[in-house]
Amino acid sequence: MTSAIAINQTPKTWNWRGHNITYQQAGETGAAILLVHGFGASWGHWRKNLPVLGESYRCYAIDLIGFGGSDKPHPGTEIEYTFATWGQQLADFCREVVGSPAFLIGNSIGCIVVMQTAVDNPELALGVAAINCSIRLLHDRKRVTLPWYRNYGSMVMQRVLGNKSIGNFFFNLIAKPKVVRNILLQAYRRPEAVTDELIDILMKPSQDRGAADVFLAFTRYSQGPLPEELLPRLTCPTILLWGTEDPWEPVEMGKELAQIPTVDEFIPLEGLGHCPQDEAPEVVNPVLVKWIEQQLTNNNLG
Repeated sequence: MTSAIAINQTPKTWNWRGHNITYQQAGETGAAILLVHGFGASWGHWRKNLPVLGESYRCYAIDLIGFGGSDKPHPGTEIEYTFATWGQQLADFCREVVGSPAFLIGNSIGCIVVMQTAVDNPELALGVAAINCSIRLLHDRKRVTLPWYRNYGSMVMQRVLGNKSIGNFFFNLIAKPKVVRNILLQAYRRPEAVTDELIDILMKPSQDRGAADVFLAFTRYSQGPLPEELLPRLTCPTILLWGTEDPWEPVEMGKELAQIPTVDEFIPLEGLGHCPQDEAPEVVNPVLVKWIEQQLTNNNLG
């Protein structure tokens, strides 16, 4: 059984632009690794990866601003929740906390964040590993290719959620343990991985002031970069890992991304869903360790 950092272990705090950012660390020596969660998640989604990667490296898992234990400033007036913002957050974290370039590893929308960071700050990226990258099917430029009824339906939903009262009502409907569990049982293919601990990890931040506003702001964010636009601009080693049974980001679309010349390798993770790093850490951790070791050896950084 893979070891995990206790979720009740007190995380660390970094102040970024006047806002408190939560992160966790394992390991004090070696190359740096920065783990970035997906939408609605937090550093706790990497609790089964941190101790393993931390055996040989300095491994950090950060809560993006607006998520997890990090502050949730009001969207639009205090901050813009965009990939450019989160990319800058990661770059500043590497400079101010990590103190060096890092291997950037993301899951879901976290993949877009690490790609944005590497594109804007290539000197900080030792490599990028994207685990079940968000395809962003509701992006404005992709939605026009959908059947009219799906395009129209998503536009209507976004506008409806733009009403603060309706949006808050919708958020409160889904921010319930039973609903979250059902969503996870769709995303995961190993139901035993959907534990009470995992539900608590995802539920706790939803009670924070501003959580609903962040959630609704992101559901209306249909601009910004697409993975197929960022990947060709990467100059560091890049791999894609993909749970083959992901119901949200189909593996066939992942294979299309893998055709982009800057992608060094596509690694299918058979029988796994959208969050393989949590669902099957005993599968994902060795893949990441092997890849990092290879890059360090190839670049004489070990």
